[in-house]
Amino acid sequence: MCFNASMFLSIITQYSSKLAKVFGKSSGSSGKLKVIFHDFPGGAEGFELMLRFCYNNGKGNISPSNLLLARCAAEYMEMNESVKNVCNLMDQTEKSLQGISYWSWSEILIALKQCRNLVVEDSCVMLEKCLDAIVGRLVLASEASPCPSTCSNDSSGIRFSCDSKSTESIKTSFTRSAWWFEDLLFLTPQMVVMLVKSMLSSKLDHHVMSKFLLYYQKVKFANASTDEKCKIIEMVIDMHYELDQSSVSFKTLFGILRVTLCLNISKNCRNKLENMIGSQLDQVTLDNLLVPSPYGINYLYDVNLVLRFLKAFLRQGNGAVVAPIRMRKVANLIDLYIAEIAPDPCLRTSKFLALATALPDSARDSCDELYHAMDMYLEVHTQLSQDERIKICCGLNYEKLSPQACLHLSKNTKFPSKSAVQALISQQSKLKSLLNATTPISTPYNDSLCGSSGSAQKGKKEKSSEQVVLYAGNFDIPPDNEKLKAHLQGMQCRVMELEKICRKMQTQMAKMTKSKASSHSYGKSLPKLCS
Repeated sequence: MCFNASMFLSIITQYSSKLAKVFGKSSGSSGKLKVIFHDFPGGAEGFELMLRFCYNNGKGNISPSNLLLARCAAEYMEMNESVKNVCNLMDQTEKSLQGISYWSWSEILIALKQCRNLVVEDSCVMLEKCLDAIVGRLVLASEASPCPSTCSNDSSGIRFSCDSKSTESIKTSFTRSAWWFEDLLFLTPQMVVMLVKSMLSSKLDHHVMSKFLLYYQKVKFANASTDEKCKIIEMVIDMHYELDQSSVSFKTLFGILRVTLCLNISKNCRNKLENMIGSQLDQVTLDNLLVPSPYGINYLYDVNLVLRFLKAFLRQGNGAVVAPIRMRKVANLIDLYIAEIAPDPCLRTSKFLALATALPDSARDSCDELYHAMDMYLEVHTQLSQDERIKICCGLNYEKLSPQACLHLSKNTKFPSKSAVQALISQQSKLKSLLNATTPISTPYNDSLCGSSGSAQKGKKEKSSEQVVLYAGNFDIPPDNEKLKAHLQGMQCRVMELEKICRKMQTQMAKMTKSKASSHSYGKSLPKLCS
């Protein structure tokens, strides 16, 4: 911007300290002096506003539509000196800004748009005041339960007057709280951050803030570039991280996660999102976890993502112990997930085992589902070595397998032989402990739980070399607890079945043994199992 300095010397210098300094230093120079402003706030419009103030003897029509422009021009030109008892431009803008509480809703929006268009330091002061005014109106609106956007924009400060034809009776509570969403879509992501922080200070409803952020993201994404989308979604994640996590549902978080899959957002924002999801992992469903793997990874599903969720779940609450009921829910969810990904031929053993062992052993009451997932994995990955199969089985707690699962494992050729033996040993030990916990009453063998007839007892004596009965007496159980008695009887029969299978396995493994050392080891341990 260029102008002849002599034309304005007598008028402008008395209001602008900056120009007075410039012309004062150059008073002795010859020829015409030109002053060029390359970064004048508001360009020609701002400069014209400043000139009008000077030519009107310090009188200007300051309104919400030009307040920020006048403020920035006054700051830039150092118009902070009063002349002839006339208030300077800086003081006039400050006085106008103090009356912001009396502005209408639309006037505040106009001032906010000025803040968006002017990228200068001084706009931050006015921006904060305008945003605080917006939040103040929203607080009043939430307390007074105002009608939605059918109300007048220029009603006294906020939309309290409703059209008689309003359909308020059929509006939901969300619609009533969301009337202002559309009005604030012009805000930049940086301005939204300031708005939400002001809302947090004013204790506005966190659910409403979350809804606004999602609405803003959805609308803005329609015409945004990839870089703009990254900035918007990062802002949405950062602001959700500041909200009370109980007000942000896991469905909302997974919706944000799906948006980020095709965007290269910062690692810090991604960690925040994953931590928020991990803290609510006990509420997540299997469908939520089935996130496709990122480009370049052969896995069908993003296993690393689920592992990070688990890590966040376990470390939540600054190391506080997670409630057992929540831990069991997550264990059930992970078992379902492992069963879903087990048939993936590209899934490495290390990733499968990491999932199987991610949770503490106390999280599972039963390992049956985990066993079936391992069975599927071994069925698909037939190329695994014996050592790899043994590693996978290390994630299985045999003591938490049901008798049915143990029977299945004992016949399962996909599992290492050691696993079958361990399952039988643990099952036998568990059943022995249960049986020993009861007080036996000495009775003849014809009272055996698995066959009380004389012929059955005779058959057992003839096959004593093939079958060892742990305990054949009656249990000292009150007669009114028939269900427990029947259950223990069935358990004893299963023990005898397992012992038969154990002896068969002993014979098979003896044939498969290639060295005397291994043969001696199996021959030494297995008779103990069957004794």
